[in-house]
Amino acid sequence: MLAQLSKGESSVSDLAKPFLTDMSLPAVTKHIKVLEKAGLVTKTKDAQWRPCKLNQEGLKEVADWMEEYRVFWEASFDRLEAYLQTVTVKKKKKGKKNARKK
Repeated sequence: MLAQLSKGESSVSDLAKPFLTDMSLPAVTKHIKVLEKAGLVTKTKDAQWRPCKLNQEGLKEVADWMEEYRVFWEASFDRLEAYLQTVTVKKKKKGKKNARKK
């Protein structure tokens, strides 16, 4: 739904079309309400039409939140990589010493 809305406004029924084989229209509507509550989508009234569009501010908040975790995980993976390299080097040295003793 978010990918579809990134292309521009869509009605609820247009947003629901790709999902109607697996979900009911009321279920799709509930998903849209969850996106609204999360601040990712806004829905307005235009006579009978209920256009939905992305809320850029909400998406920026999500991106900022995810960025903090991306930095954390990258640092964690860098530390893990450094540790694994030291373990591998120690095992190789130990293996060479054992081979010389035989």
